[in-house]
Amino acid sequence: MTDRPLVDRPFVDRPVVDRAAAAAVAHDRAAAWRLDEPIVLRHGMNALYRCGEVVLRVGRATAPATASHDVVRWLRGHGIATVEPLEGLTADIDGFAVTGWRLERETRRAVDWAEVGRMVAIVHSLPLDEVPGSYPVPSPTAFPWWDFDELLADVADELDEEARTGLQSAVERHRSWRELVVADATLCHGDVHPGNVMMTSRGPLLVDWDLMCRAHPAWDHAMLASYHGRWGGDPDVYDRFAHGVGRSLRDDPLTIALGELRDVAATLLRVRAGRHDPAARAEAERRMRSWRGDTDAPVWQAQ
Repeated sequence: MTDRPLVDRPFVDRPVVDRAAAAAVAHDRAAAWRLDEPIVLRHGMNALYRCGEVVLRVGRATAPATASHDVVRWLRGHGIATVEPLEGLTADIDGFAVTGWRLERETRRAVDWAEVGRMVAIVHSLPLDEVPGSYPVPSPTAFPWWDFDELLADVADELDEEARTGLQSAVERHRSWRELVVADATLCHGDVHPGNVMMTSRGPLLVDWDLMCRAHPAWDHAMLASYHGRWGGDPDVYDRFAHGVGRSLRDDPLTIALGELRDVAATLLRVRAGRHDPAARAEAERRMRSWRGDTDAPVWQAQ
């Protein structure tokens, strides 16, 4: 692991594929740090393990593990409510970045989306040149899952003509997104959606900063603004979020474009994952019904 980040890539941009290797690293660190035996919580871009009151995060990072703690301490210092990094619990082992965080317990209370919006507004106001130097802040134009031409080519044989036409049409409609998203760039969380908000007894925590980037503020609005569409979310979520931010971008052309392109990426990644995962394959087929123009297409499931 180098001392400087790969600035054209986010902190984590590839999933943990070798689960056995990740588990071995988690058990090694738990023993070294005298933590409870790790219990797997979930796998995704990172593997998460609970060790009593500590959560270990194991992932393939583009910068040292300490960078993750550094940036979160900096954010917390600016009033962003997020998970607490635990001093001394960072390591870079066998290509994995391992970090320790205080366990947070979620409540059944509805998420305070206005407060989430308020925090995102603070993030957007923070100077880009003050982000801790070890943490990468790329443009989202470098995210590999936003290279739609490459993704479409990769899964071409797995798409029927109707689905391919629908997906390709969306990509063509919004070709200008690359130029527009770098205009008026601010610091962005990079992945604001319900799965990255934890509602605790103290209020909401905005978590998972792996995709922090520099982009037009619409980048952080787009998913929630389109959440009520194919994902079947509550449209009031975005309205409450926008109230907290201090402005709505629901009708902004770039926000609309980014929302639809996120749906394209989400579909193509499910198609790719479906090569080895039957559940992903079933979800990809569910999503492609929308791109075929099926008026009875079901809402999409997050996975």
